[in-house]
Parts: sequence; structure tokens; C-alpha cells
Amino acid sequence: PPARTGALAVALADNLSDEPSSGHDDALQTGRLDSAENVPQERNPFSRRHIPRWSDLSDFCTIRVPHLDQRSTRLGACADLWDLRALARQRTPKAVFDYVDGSAGTEVTLRRQRDLFARIEFLPSALVDVSQVNTRTTVLGVDSSYPFVFGPTGFTRIMHHEGEIAVARVAGRHGFPYAISTLGTTTPEQLSQAAPATRKMFQLYLWKDRSVSKELLIRASKAGYDTVILTVDAPVAGQRFRDIRNGFSIPPKLTIATLLDISLHPSWWLNLLSTPPLKFATLESTGARISDLVEEVFDPRLTIADVEWLRNAWDGPLLIKGIQTANDALRVAKAGADGILLSNHGGRQLDRAPVPLEILPEVVEAVGDEVEVFIDGGVMSGGDIIAGLSLGARAVFLGRAYLYGLMAGGEAGVERAVTLLTREIRTQLALMGVADVADLDRSRVRIRPC
Repeated sequence: PPARTGALAVALADNLSDEPSSGHDDALQTGRLDSAENVPQERNPFSRRHIPRWSDLSDFCTIRVPHLDQRSTRLGACADLWDLRALARQRTPKAVFDYVDGSAGTEVTLRRQRDLFARIEFLPSALVDVSQVNTRTTVLGVDSSYPFVFGPTGFTRIMHHEGEIAVARVAGRHGFPYAISTLGTTTPEQLSQAAPATRKMFQLYLWKDRSVSKELLIRASKAGYDTVILTVDAPVAGQRFRDIRNGFSIPPKLTIATLLDISLHPSWWLNLLSTPPLKFATLESTGARISDLVEEVFDPRLTIADVEWLRNAWDGPLLIKGIQTANDALRVAKAGADGILLSNHGGRQLDRAPVPLEILPEVVEAVGDEVEVFIDGGVMSGGDIIAGLSLGARAVFLGRAYLYGLMAGGEAGVERAVTLLTREIRTQLALMGVADVADLDRSRVRIRPC
């Protein structure tokens, strides 16, 4: 419009009047062009002005065509796992999100885990060819595309109706293992049929009735699971205050608070109500509190003798999950374990438990090359995974990291979590001057003081 053009012209004139003189006109008037020191400077070409044209603005005004798939748009806007966590909080009821996000007691352990990862400092090497970065490793003797495993989590379909199958399919596409839980909402057979190309592990709680445990081992073997993970840090259920306050149960019970959540998360409830009933796949439940169920089924009398029994009952690799001291690591290694997963259950059992990353070097030194050592707990980035590998872990088990993606967008959300993690791993390794994850060791990191 003429008025706007006039305003631009006035502004341009004001700017031009403020331009510093090149000195050329003054020199012409005085005739001082005969010495080198009097040669005028050329005006900076980038200070020359003109009336703005549309072509000057077009490069800054690219309009994106709206994407019809809003889920892809939401997930694509997530730059890291913390963004996925925020999206998961929006997409799921409070009780469900808190079940994943929370830990035991006052959640001291969970905070300590995150704090330790934040204090890890990388020591980069320069002038290293990192044009090709290798992320491959082996996990209990089997090749893996990446140095992490999708660890076992219970009640997975309550987080998203696609559940364990969605998680396993993503792991299979990317070539790393997935472990299903005894407290899963998909049977070992269903998972095997839906994700045949995925390397599958079976997490086991030893029941009071050992015949039930034996039956589960047989089923897992027939369904193609090559590794058993025995969890030993849950003789009783930890006190998870968020779950207690929320009255968390499987399936969710309809209360006034639940009805309010329905109004806030209609798609989650619609998916829950319109898909097969949510239940434990390997045990019966009628909506009892989780803590009551655990205490009813699992055996607090578990000892090292049970590890030896399981070693004799299972022919494949045996991984013991929940070890938190070097002494216990040595005990299970002598009992026949092939691997040790240093874990405090994500801080969900014993509050103020040891942080796996902190005890990792001590345990690796104690067991030597006798068994493979893994860690979990508090991992929220590719840098966290690199920290664990540098301090001696063979690979890192993930839980919340992929569950946030599952809650945020089902299988597509888990896929986004893997994309973010693998991108971070490759970028961080390259910037550290590390061309192969096998080259990571303690010389690559140090822990900054508190």
C-alpha cells in the first residue's frame, strides 16, 4: 500500500542519512588524492540499502503444508527424550504416567541416577577419522546393531494399547534385543508370532510355586526366546507413593478422578475400551493392587540356591537382574550366570539404593571377563548410554526411555525414541573422536565433583 511504501521510504532515508561518509567526496573537494594515506576507503557493500522487495522476504516466509497425520507432527517436533516425556504426560492419564515416571519412597534414587549422568564429562580426541562410526556390539554372544536393549517392563499395554508388540517390532527393525516381562500384558507366544525377526529375552520372577516358573521356561524356549533374565531385587514390592496416592490398579477402576481423566484423555480411554481386555498375560488378576499381587505371587525366600536351580533348568544364556554390589556379582557369577544387570529397578524398589553407573567400574573389575556386565536406570540420552559403555558396561538396558515414546505415540513413538537415541550416539561418538563403540573405555570420561 502507498502509506506503507511511504513509511519504508522515510525509514530508508533516515538510515541513509546515518551512513558514515566514505571520505571520497571530501577528498575530491580538497584535492587530497595524491598520497597513499589519503586514498579513500570503499564503502562496505553490505551497507548499501534499497527499498525491500518481496523477493527479499520470500526465503524467510516458507509456509509448511499442514500434515494430516497429527501424531507424526507431534512426534517429529520432539528433539530429545525429554520432549517425548512431556508429550507422554499430555497423552496419558496421570496415574499411568506416574506409574512409569515415578519411583519408590521420596524418589531419592531416581534423582541421584540423573545427577550422576549429568556429572559425566567426555574427553574428546581431535584429528580422528570419524567419517564412519560403528555402533555394533555383541550382547551375550549375539550381534546387536546398537549397544542397548529394550528391557522388561510390566503392564505395558496400559501405557498404550499397542503394548509389547509395538516395542518388540521396533527393536526387530533396528536389530537389537527386547525382553518381555513376567508381568507383561502380552503372552510370550503372542509376541513371538507378532515379532518373529526380533531377538527376544524372557524376564522371570520366580514364583512360590516353582512348577509355574518351570512351565514359563518351557513356553519361552518353545516360543524362540534365547535368554532368561532373572530379577532378584523384588522379594516384596517397593513403596511407590505416587501409585498409592493415585490408587493405581490393573485394570483402572472408574472413580470420580478416573472419569475426569476420561474427559482429558478420551483417545487413551477409547483405545483401552475398544481393544482386547487389559490383563496380565501369565497370571490371573481381578483388579487387585499391584503391591498385593506381587506379594501374593512372588517368593521372598529367593536365595543363591535358586539361581543354581535356574541355571540347571535353563540351557541358554542366563542374566541376573537387580545386582547392586560387587560381592553379589561374584556370587551369581560363581552360580553360573552369563551376565549381570546392575539395576535398582529404576529406583522403584529400595529408595536410597546404589546407583548402577557409580558401582559399575568396581563390579567390572571384580568379575573380570568371566561374565558380561550391563546397567540400567535413569538413561535418557545417547550420551548416557556412551557414559555407561565407557565405564565398562557391555550394553545398556532401557525402560522409561522407550515407554515415554510408547505413551506419546504407540509404535511410532517408540520408533521416534530409537531415532533420537541412535542419532545422539552417532553424533556424540563422532564429536568425541571415537569411530567404534568398542574403543570406549574409562579414558574417555571423568566424573565431575558434586
